[in-house]
Amino acid sequence: MNIQSGNVLVPSTPKRLDELQLPIVMMRDMLLKTIFRKNLDLVSDISNAICLPRALTQELVDIAREQRLCEATGTHSTFNGSEMSYQLTDAGKTLAQDALTQSEYFGAMPIPLNIYHEQVKRQSIRNTQITRQQLISAMQHLVLPDGLLDQLGPAVASGRSILMYGPAGNGKSSISRGIRDAIGGMVYVPRAIEYAGQVITVYDPVVHSTVEEDERGDGILRHVNRFDERYVKCKRPTVITGGELSLNMLDLVYDPTTRTYQAPLQLKCTGGIFIIDDLGRQVETPQSLINRWILPLEENRDVLTLPTGEKLEVPFDTLVIFSTNFHPNKILDQAALRRIFFKIEIESPSQNDFLEVFVRFAKQKDLPLDEKTLLHLLNNKYPKIGNVYANYQPIFLVDQIISICEFEGIALQMTPGLIDRAWANMFVKDHDTDKGGVMPHERVTSS
Repeated sequence: MNIQSGNVLVPSTPKRLDELQLPIVMMRDMLLKTIFRKNLDLVSDISNAICLPRALTQELVDIAREQRLCEATGTHSTFNGSEMSYQLTDAGKTLAQDALTQSEYFGAMPIPLNIYHEQVKRQSIRNTQITRQQLISAMQHLVLPDGLLDQLGPAVASGRSILMYGPAGNGKSSISRGIRDAIGGMVYVPRAIEYAGQVITVYDPVVHSTVEEDERGDGILRHVNRFDERYVKCKRPTVITGGELSLNMLDLVYDPTTRTYQAPLQLKCTGGIFIIDDLGRQVETPQSLINRWILPLEENRDVLTLPTGEKLEVPFDTLVIFSTNFHPNKILDQAALRRIFFKIEIESPSQNDFLEVFVRFAKQKDLPLDEKTLLHLLNNKYPKIGNVYANYQPIFLVDQIISICEFEGIALQMTPGLIDRAWANMFVKDHDTDKGGVMPHERVTSS
C-alpha cells in the first residue's frame, strides 16, 4: 500500500518483515553489524539506525536472542523509560565481525531492486506535467529568443533527452537550470538498494536535497504523513557535469577496502535531471559518451556490472540535457543524434535582446545607464566582431566597469572610456608570440 502525496505515491511503512523481501539472515546480520558498529543497546535507537519500525526491529532482536547472538541486560534507566537494554553476546560479536569482513555496510536496511523499480514508476519524471507558465516563471530572469519556449516546452514535458547547441555564452547552462526549477517536485530516494545480496548506497547528501517533513498537526496527521524511512524525501535531484565527466563515473563504484558499492551518477539522479554541460570538452569523445547512453535513452533502463561480472538492470528515469558549443554534426554521427529526441539551437541574441540584458544587469548592479556610452558600444565596438552578440557580454562588461570604478576610487558610472577598458578585457588578440605579429581582428573568449 502507498499513500498519495501531491503527484508522488509515498512508500508506506512496512508492517511485516516479509514485506521487506530480504533474507532473514541478511536482516539479522545487518542488525548485528549496526549494533556492533554504533554501540547501541535500546530498540528505539536500533530502530532509528536501521530505519525500520520499532515493532519490526524488536522482531529481529528477538530472532537474534533466540539464536543467542544478543541478550537482554535486564536493566532499565531513567533515561530510557521502560525500555529493556540489549547487548551482543560473544557469539553475536564474532558473527558481526565476520559479516563486516564481507561488507562494511551497516545501518539502513536496503530496498530490494525490484521494489525500487516500482517506486521509480510511481514517481517518474515522465509523469510530471509542466505548463508554459511554469517555464516562463522559472526563466523570467532570462531574456530568451522568440519561439524558444515553443520548442522547450514539449521537450521538457516529454521527459526525454534534449540537446542544446549554439555559440558559447548564450545561456544554455542557465536554461538547463531553469528547466530544473520549472519541473520542481520531489522524489523518495532509497538510502541503499539490494541486489543478489549486494548492497549499493544511493542516497548522497552532495547530490540530494532533503525535504523536511511537516511536524505540525496532531498525532493522527503526523502518523498519516509518515513513510518508509529507508527512503529519504528529496527534491528532484539534479546532477551537473562538465568537462570532468568520464565513462567510469557512470559505472558502479566499488571500494575494495570496505567492500561496499556506491551508485553511479545517473542512478543517483533517478527521477531528476542530468545535465551534461560542455559536451565535446571531456576526455572521452562525444560519440563515446552518447554510445554509453544509447540503451538508457531508448529503453529507460541501464545495465551495470558488478566486479564479479554479473549484470544488473536498474531503472533509468532521468531527463538528460546535453549542452554543447560545437555544431552537433561535427561531434556526433547521425545514429547518435537519432537517439536524442529533441535538438534545440540556442542562437546568439538580437541587438534588442542584448540591450535588454545589459539594461537589466546594470540596474541590478546599480550602475547608471548612459545612452552615449551604449551608442559608442554598438556603433564602434561591435562592428569589429561582425555585430555578433552574446548573452554573457553585458554581464561581463558591467562587472568590468564596476571593478574599474572601484579601483580608480570613482563613483559608479558608464563612459565610453570605461567601456573601452572593459572591452579590452573581454577579448584576446590573435598573434604569434614568437614573432610578435598582431593580427588585425579580435576573437571572443569562451565563457
